[in-house]
Amino acid sequence: MADYLLEEKDGFNVLGIGTELKSDYMDFAGINKEKADFWQAVHEDGTIDKLREIAANDYLFVVNEAVNNKMMHYVGVMTKESLPEASRMIQFPKGEYIVVKGKAESEEELSNKLTGIAFGQVLQEANNVAYVGGPNTAVLMGNEDDLKYGEMWIPVIRK
Repeated sequence: MADYLLEEKDGFNVLGIGTELKSDYMDFAGINKEKADFWQAVHEDGTIDKLREIAANDYLFVVNEAVNNKMMHYVGVMTKESLPEASRMIQFPKGEYIVVKGKAESEEELSNKLTGIAFGQVLQEANNVAYVGGPNTAVLMGNEDDLKYGEMWIPVIRK
């Protein structure tokens, strides 16, 4: 069984800049390609630097959310400020979250790894809680021993 924690979190907001994922939700290769293209673009065009300049902390959020029947993918930060290019203020509810910790060589690899473990293993094995939708996020927290580290946060309810 994959290691995870259940943690109570206060509600919080993330200012996100995002893209719609157009691949079928079961087309993992297509979704991963769209996410990789998005990550390359936000690094090259300075979006991540702009977000980090207004961030309230060092965390970078990689958010997945269904909005108006569309699969959305965002990069964002906690902030009280705004940017003209921001797509959405994403609201995370107060409550219990599954938390999966991990490390990887790049931010993109870490996000994909945490998402895969959380949705591919933990949610299937955790029979006392359920994910009922809403935004979920990989939280990129920093560097340690030449690796990126962070956590996946998924809001859940008790069964």
